[in-house]
Amino acid sequence: MKKQINNPFILALKAHNLTVEIHHHSAYQIVLSNDTPFTSTINGQLCERIHGFLIKPQVPHFCVAEKGSINVLNIEPYSNVGLELSGRFGPNEDHIVFHSPTETNTFFQTGKDTFDIYTIIDALLSTLQTASYDERITRIVEYIKANYFQQDITPQTFVDMVFLSPSRLAALFKQQTGSSISKYLLWTRLRQVIYLTLSQKDRSLTDIAYETGFYDLPQLNKYMYEMFGMPPKALKHNSDLIQVY
Repeated sequence: MKKQINNPFILALKAHNLTVEIHHHSAYQIVLSNDTPFTSTINGQLCERIHGFLIKPQVPHFCVAEKGSINVLNIEPYSNVGLELSGRFGPNEDHIVFHSPTETNTFFQTGKDTFDIYTIIDALLSTLQTASYDERITRIVEYIKANYFQQDITPQTFVDMVFLSPSRLAALFKQQTGSSISKYLLWTRLRQVIYLTLSQKDRSLTDIAYETGFYDLPQLNKYMYEMFGMPPKALKHNSDLIQVY
């Protein structure tokens, strides 16, 4: 049985022999090689034969990994894990490059000698404070998991569910997750879009947009590009080269 990525604000992908054009996005991104060093240009700086990098949101970059495979972790910037990552950058630093698996393990404090993406993720999540979630927040999270595809979900949906004022609910959700309810809902929908796009190649993107709670394909394109730097069409085009963890 495959281990699951147990954090709603981390989207983990594995790409094989892939070249990605220059782009930027709203998520923090960690890119790590499984095997062969690759080349990337980050904010105009050429980085050759590297084993990985961590970049802030909105930093332009592209990768050339035509041999081997790379892991890509996209992380919601205002989630607790994204906020923790923000503290790892130095003054005026917008990216951090790893030149070897050893540097990667040292940076993420895995305590391991060999590279494994799940070890990296576990080490990243272990830096977060253990939270005891309010029962009302848990109810909202479970509702979103079960009903994310409904297009009529509004902030009032959650207010009516837990009997809190909009401002109090927004503050409580952000306190416990680091992010807003709307971003939680968006990430849940986009994760499902990516899963369906990669696993059901014959499905039309319009059908997938409707099935995951978006009003239409243009709305999905907008949020997908904003968050991950690529429209779903590009993901579908490369579906033979990319898999979701």
